Formats: sequence, C-alpha cells, structure tokens
Amino acid sequence: MTQQHTPMMQQFLKIKADYQDMLLFYRMGDFYELFFEDAKQAARLLDITLTQRGQSAGKPIPMAGIPYHAADNYLAKLVKQGLSVAICEQVEAPGSGKGPVKREVVRIITPGTITEEALLDARNDNLLLAIFAEKNVWALAYLSMGSGDFYVQRINDYTTLLAQLSRLKPSEILVSESSQLVEDLSDYTLQQRPPWDFDADSAFDLLTRLYKVHDLGGFGIETGDAVLPAAGALLQYIMHTQKVDLQHLKPPRLEQLHDYLHIDAQSRKNLEIDHHPDNKDQLTLCGFLDHCSTPMGSRLLRARLKQPLRDNKTLNQRLDLIEAFINQAEYESCQSHLKSIGDMQRMVSRISLKTARPRDLTGLKEALFCARDIQQQLNASEHSVLTNLARSLKIHKDIAEHLQKAVKDNPPVVIRDGGVIADGFDPQLDELRTISSDAGQYLLDFESKAQENTGIKALKVGYNRVHGYYIEVSKQHSEKVPDHYIRRQTLKAVERYTTPELKEFEQKVLSSKEKALAYEKQLYAELLDYFSPFISDLQETAEILSEIDAACNLASHAVLHHYCRPELNEDINIEIVQGRHPVVEYHLDNPFEANDLAMDNKRRMHMITGPNMGGKSTYMRQSALIVLLAKAGSFVPAQKAVIGDIDRIFTRIGAGDDLSRGRSTFMVEMSETATILHQATRNSLVLMDEIGRGTSTYDGLSLAYACANHLAKENCALCLFATHYFELTELAHELNGVINVHLTAIEHDNRIVFLHKVKKGAASKSYGIQVAALAGLPEKTLQQARHYLKHLEQSEHTQSKQMSLFDAAQQAPIKTEPPAYEAYLRQLNPDELSPRQALEKLYEIRAMVNKTT
Repeated sequence: MTQQHTPMMQQFLKIKADYQDMLLFYRMGDFYELFFEDAKQAARLLDITLTQRGQSAGKPIPMAGIPYHAADNYLAKLVKQGLSVAICEQVEAPGSGKGPVKREVVRIITPGTITEEALLDARNDNLLLAIFAEKNVWALAYLSMGSGDFYVQRINDYTTLLAQLSRLKPSEILVSESSQLVEDLSDYTLQQRPPWDFDADSAFDLLTRLYKVHDLGGFGIETGDAVLPAAGALLQYIMHTQKVDLQHLKPPRLEQLHDYLHIDAQSRKNLEIDHHPDNKDQLTLCGFLDHCSTPMGSRLLRARLKQPLRDNKTLNQRLDLIEAFINQAEYESCQSHLKSIGDMQRMVSRISLKTARPRDLTGLKEALFCARDIQQQLNASEHSVLTNLARSLKIHKDIAEHLQKAVKDNPPVVIRDGGVIADGFDPQLDELRTISSDAGQYLLDFESKAQENTGIKALKVGYNRVHGYYIEVSKQHSEKVPDHYIRRQTLKAVERYTTPELKEFEQKVLSSKEKALAYEKQLYAELLDYFSPFISDLQETAEILSEIDAACNLASHAVLHHYCRPELNEDINIEIVQGRHPVVEYHLDNPFEANDLAMDNKRRMHMITGPNMGGKSTYMRQSALIVLLAKAGSFVPAQKAVIGDIDRIFTRIGAGDDLSRGRSTFMVEMSETATILHQATRNSLVLMDEIGRGTSTYDGLSLAYACANHLAKENCALCLFATHYFELTELAHELNGVINVHLTAIEHDNRIVFLHKVKKGAASKSYGIQVAALAGLPEKTLQQARHYLKHLEQSEHTQSKQMSLFDAAQQAPIKTEPPAYEAYLRQLNPDELSPRQALEKLYEIRAMVNKTT
C-alpha cells in the first residue's frame, strides 16, 4: 500500500503512524496540510475547505490546509474543543538532500500544555493534572506550563477530589488506561495514559534527575508516596509533548489540605466565587474583585480567592502589605507602572521552552525596566513592609541592558523574515545587512554608468523573483546594446539582459540576504540560550510583581468601597459589624442595607426567618464571602470583622433537578445535606437555606427539624439556618446555642416593602401572598389565596385550641385510674380525629373521670 503513494505521502503516513490519536499539522511551504480523516475533521471543526490530492486505494486523498502565519487562530479553536495537535515542521532547507524535505514533529499542542499567548485565557491558570488512585487514596499532581508552578496533594475521600477538581478546573487530566475514573470525569478533557507512565520507581528517577537531587524529602515526598506516580505521569507527558528542556518547572510543592479553608464544589457554585449561572464573570466574586494591572496578578488573586488559607501568619503578611499600600498611598503609582509590564510569567516560560517570539523579549525588557521603577518607588517609602519588599525584588539590570542592545524596539511578530536583532549588536550581521541595504545605491550607479556607456538614456535596471536583476532596453535601441550583454528575456516591446558584473552582484546580494536571515536566526537562538541560567531568578521577580499587583488591586478596592482590615484569631467565632455583600452592593441602584452577625459558642446557630425576597440568602452569602475574603488575605466589606479559625464553608442554597443522573430536586437537596451532616465540624461555617421544601409539609418540617438538631448537637457547627417553618424557631428554647433572627418587612394595603434589616427574634409572618403580588399574579388569584389563607388560619386556631384541651386532659392528674379509663385513653389518637370528634371524646373522658373520682 505504501508503494502506491508518492515519497512525500509515504513520509506523512510514517509520521502519522506515531500520532494516531491527534491531528497532524504537516508543514508544506507556507501551509500546514492535513490529510485523510484529519482533513475531514479539521474542515468540519474549523470551517475550512476540504479538497483532495492524489489517490490512496483508488480513491482521492482528502486534504485541508491552513496558512502557516495564521496557525494560532485555528489552533485556539481546536484546543478549546479539547483536541491535541502534533506540529510537524520542515527541519532542513528545500533542495538540500534527495527525496522529500526532512520533517519532524517538533511539538505537540494539547489543552493542558499550551503556552502561546493567543491560545490562553490571560487571567486564569491553564492547568495540566494527573490523578493516581490507590485503594482509598487519590493523589493529584498538577502544574501550569505558563508559570512553572508544580503542586502535589493527597486526598482521602472522593468528595474532596471532586471539590479540588472544581477549584482547579484543569484543562486536561491524565489518568491510567486502567483507571475507573474515566466515566466519572466525562465532563473534563481526559488523556488515558499507559499504566507504566504511573510507575513510582520511574517517577522517582525522573524527578531526582530533573531537579538534580538524591531524594525528594526536601519536597515533602517520601519513597512510596502515592503522589509519586501522579507526578511522574505528568512529567512523562510533558516530555513527550514539548520535546524541550523543562528547566522552568519549579520543584513540586506538597499541598496539605488542612492548611486551607475547604469549599466543596456545590458551595463554590452557590457562592458564585468564580462562576455565575449567566456566565458573566463580572457577577462573580473573582470577576468583581479582579481589576489587576497584569494577567499574572489576576491569576494570583483568583487562585487565592479559590483556595483560602487558615494560616493567620501568612494572611496577616498579605494584610500588612495591603495596609502599607493604603497608608502610604502608593498603590495608584505602582499600578501605573504595572500596566506596562504584561505577562512576565508566561514570557519567561516561553523563553525557557524556546518558543518565545521577538515581542516576548521586548516585553521582558519593558517588564524589567518597570520593575526597576517600582523598586525605586518602594525604596522611597517610609514603611518597612514596602522597603523590605523592594529589597526582595530583583530587577536584573544586566539582562535588561542586554535585551536593549540585542533586540529592536518594535520587532516583527515572528523571526521568520528577520529584522529582529538590533543594528550594532553583531558586526557580522551588520556587514551582511549592509550589502543588501547598499544594493539600491549600487544599482542606481550601475544604471547611470550603463546609460552613459551605451548612449541609451531609457535603459533601466530592474529585478523580479524569476529572473533576478536585469537590464531592460526597448527594441528600438537594440542595435546599441553592447556585445557583452547577455539576453535573459524577450518581451513584446523590450529586451532584458544581464552582464557578468550584474550576475556577480546579484549572487552576492541574494546570498547575503539568505546568510543574514540564517545568521539572525542563529543569533536569536543563542539569545534564548543566554537566559538559561536566569530562568528561576526571572520567575521569582515575576512572582513578586504579581504579589504587588494583587495587593495594589485589593488596596484600591478597600479604599474605593470602604472595606476594613479583618482581625484574625484562633477561636471559633465570627463577628461582623455592618457587613455587606461585595458583588450585590456594587450592582444595586439603591444603597445596600448592611447587617451585623455575631457567632460564638453561645450563638452557634442562627435560625433565620422572614419573607421571600427579604434578603435571607444574601445575608447568608455575604457572611460566607466576608469569611472567605478574610481567609484569602483581603480587606472585607464591613465596618469591623473578627474571623476565627474556620476550616470549611458548606452551603445548601437553591436546587434544581439533576436530570443527567436522574435525581429530583429533593434528592439533590438531601444529597448535599447528607454531605454537610457527615463532614461539618465545630470549625465549619454552614449555610442552610429552606431545607425540606422539596417534599410534603410534614416530611419537610420533620427533616428540617432533624437536620437543625443534628447540626446544633452533633456537628456543633457555626450555622445560618434559613427557613419558612416557624415551628423551628422553638429550637431556640430547646437547644443551647440556637437564637432566632429575622429579616424585616412592612405591609401596607396588601403590599410589602422589604427593609432587609436583620433583627432579633422570629418573624411574625411569611408574607407569601404579598411577594406573589410583586411577581404579578392576577388579582383574582390573590384574592382567592387571601380568602383560603384566612380559612386555614381560623381552622388551625380552632383545632389548636381544642387539641390543647385534649392534651391537658391526657396530662391531668387522676387519683383513681380504673382499667376501663386507662385502656380507653390509650386508644385515643388525636391524628385520627377531627377537632369536633376530639372535643366529643374530651367530654366523654371528663364524664368518666368525674364518675370515677
């Protein structure tokens, strides 16, 4: 079959055989071509023309192509759809050998390993993650190719695994071909790798060689650790796809989950930390707070918001920095410098991976000059926190000056056509360029001399790509052409000639251009090599600049929106004075109604009542977000906030059917509640909203009562429990640590006005019909609802009064208890009697009691 193809197609098929599971971009001149099924898939996904070339087995070979210079746009579309692409380049000059031009796959583009600026979301990390499962332990290893950050962690329960995946949102996940996780992770882009990629011994050898150490104890990883196979699989995959030195990868850092405030996947969704149902980033906490000047500052800020800390020492250091920027009024000036920096982290990574473009180098130069300006500004400050930060910021003056000399200020986008290396940087390149640049004057002089020698004033010297340089003479002057002129081309009205002198000049000029371009590419490669010893230092500078950016951003928010510095302690308590919801407040047209919250051992559960739309959910969410912000190291929207040692935030707010798994709203609600009851601790903050509403009234009330009881007595968690079951307000009298609060509203003329103010005690009514009126129900329907409500309230009042008599009769002390009366009383079941029947029975009992006594 292979012999039926041209040598070039034979070469393609041989290369494609090693990359069956991905698209192959096969370089042919100025295009990347795709063939066979690759071409069909690309034509469909990229909306490009499907053509054909030659034949295979008697049928035309499908073919589709994209321009080399526009490849990034097409790659971006493919990567977003979770596809991988092998980039096959020409690795020798055309005509330099026999047969087809030599080609090799130089890189594989996958969703988790991309570093190109055009393919990435600037403000979110692009993560590659590997999972290794062993018994009841899941080991994760994940890294960012853009920053070089590398982390490992051990997880002991499946719920936490899903929570971590929800937090990290990896672009690509590696699992073993034998893993049972494949079906569970169908929402992610998965790569199934051979089991030997997860071999612990191979991983140990790979890691120790990469980081030049004898063991991994310094990284917190011991021999036989479950994280080893995951980390090894990650590195194997990167080496397979990138085919370059991985010196920019930082040593792996072991994440201990108990160091962080844990937020499960559903709670993250309910609090709208980084995702909104309308996919509007500005309506999330991350989107609202993130006005950082650099992409790397944005990524750091979002990472901290998505993984809050419990270590108060580190958190206070972050708060100290924000406070210093505010007190010294330095944040605005720093932000103006930071806006000129760009994404230094990813520039450095591309330089290390040898995929940097010329403008990455000029971007790095500008970043280093701006770092110098920031350092000078911080040094001039009178605050020790800022001057200490200035001392830790390395500005790499020598590298910046080297780049200033080496690269033109506004270079082309790619090195392909040259014009990147600055004049004066290399004498040999300058000489080669001079030959080309002087060619114009030489030709003018040559033309003038030829006109004088021949007497043909209309003689011209020109150039085209086919025939090179030529002398053009009209046919009417052909008899004046000297004998040593060599005819090169005959046209309708003119003849074109060359001379030995012009041929020699042409060869010199053209070869100088080729040599200059080849030499410039060589210098560019050497320039990238120049950075190798400085990669880790440059990464450190980028990291400090991102910390400055995140702190300046939060300082700006604190001043603009009147945030306060939270006080952090090791107790189990929350005290918030005049707290607000940061996102809701910003988007409201009217002033936001701030509220207090005080939770400690005597007030562990707040039973919250009040009307729908009264603000219960907002009050609960804002309390959780204030805790989260404090634990991320941010100032918070309040007049005062004291936050204790909170280990987890759980929420049970809102619900919907999970149709994909065949679960009803009530089933989803109960599943989430079960998770909370099993996992919440004394240090947890739990938000429970309307538990039990998905089933019948009595079932729902019973379940809500039992859940509240369990949270108060068994979990002993800090809990905000919103409910419409007024019966639950009795728990404040039955259990220690439970108090009632309510959201206020006033009613006028069957209309309701929400005051959104939290007050002590239970609400007097739910105002359901008034809220329905706001929603636009027909007046006739509302009248009918009011009439039926009145009927129910009267019936309930009568029944309650009568049943209280019944209860009293049962509990009344009876001196003589004849067997007949006792038996009769035992048979009495109030649940089976109407109020009238119960009253009749009471009369019978009274008569019997009177007669007996």
